[in-house]
Amino acid sequence: MAYSLKEINDAVRSDPKGFAEACDAAFAEKVRSAARKIADHRRESRIILLSGPSGSGKTTTALKIEEELERMGIQTHTISMDNYFNTIDPETAPRNREGAIDYESPFCLDIELLNRHFSMLDRGETIHVPKYEFARQMRSDIFSQPLKLGPDELAIFEGIHALNDVIVGKNPKAFKLYIAARSNVAEEDGTVAFQHSWLRLCRRIVRDYKFRGSDASFTLKMWPNVRRGEKLYISPYKENADLMFDSSLPDEVSVLKPFVTPLLEALPKGRYDTADDILRGLEKIEAMEQTHVAPDSLLREFIGGSAYTY
Repeated sequence: MAYSLKEINDAVRSDPKGFAEACDAAFAEKVRSAARKIADHRRESRIILLSGPSGSGKTTTALKIEEELERMGIQTHTISMDNYFNTIDPETAPRNREGAIDYESPFCLDIELLNRHFSMLDRGETIHVPKYEFARQMRSDIFSQPLKLGPDELAIFEGIHALNDVIVGKNPKAFKLYIAARSNVAEEDGTVAFQHSWLRLCRRIVRDYKFRGSDASFTLKMWPNVRRGEKLYISPYKENADLMFDSSLPDEVSVLKPFVTPLLEALPKGRYDTADDILRGLEKIEAMEQTHVAPDSLLREFIGGSAYTY
C-alpha cells in the first residue's frame, strides 16, 4: 500500500486537524479489528505473540489492543519480552561476524524460561515475570511480578523476536501478530517519494533525541546493525503471523518533518547517504504542527506528549 503525496499535502494545507483526526480514527479501526480477531481466538490460546522491527510502534499498538480488549470485557496484560533477556555473560553471549556481542540475536533471550512461562499461563498457573535492568545489563528476580491468567484473561508478549521459530515452534496455538510501518508515500505516477524504511528510521531518530538526548548520528551509526538483525532474525519469520498490521499513518511524515529535519541538517553533509536521501524526500512533503496530534495518537510514542510512558 502507498499513501498519495498529493492527498497528504492537500490535507495538511486545507485541514491539518481534521486530517490528523481521520488518520487516528483509521488506526483505531485497525486496532479494533485486530482485537476482535484476538478475542475470537482466545479459546485456542491465552497467549498473543506480537513482533515487529525497530520503530514499528509495537509498544503503543500493544497497549491500544489491550485497551480495546478491556473494553470488550477481556482483561489483558502486556509483557515486554525485553524482561527475558539473559544477564550478559561475555563467555556465552552470542556474537556477530565481527566478534562483538550480537545484541540483536534471539539467543540473548532466555528462550527456555519464556516457553515455560507460556505453557504455565495457558494451564492457568502463576508465573513470575522477571525485570531486566538495562543500566546494569542484568536480569533481576527481586523485582519480578506474579501473573496468573483468569478463565477469560489474555497476555500479550511483545518483542522483536516473538515470531521467531524458537518461540512459535513451541507455541503454535498462540495468536501471532506482526506489526510494521509498511506503506510508502508515492507521487501521482507511482514513484516513491518517501520510503517506509525511512519512516521507521525517522521515528527512531526523533525518539532517540526526545527521550535519550542522542543526536541523529547516534541512531544512524547503529541503524545498519539494527537492519542486519531484522533481516536475520525478524523479517524471515513474519509469515508466521496470523495477522500483519500496518502501523504507518498518512500524516506522520508531515508531523515528523519539523523534528527530524534540523537533526539531519546538523550532520556533516555527505557523511550519511541515507540522511541526505531522507532530506531530499522531506522537501516534497508539507510539514504539520504537532499541536494537531492527539495525546493518545501512535505518533506520541515518537514525538512525546503521550498518555503512555516509554
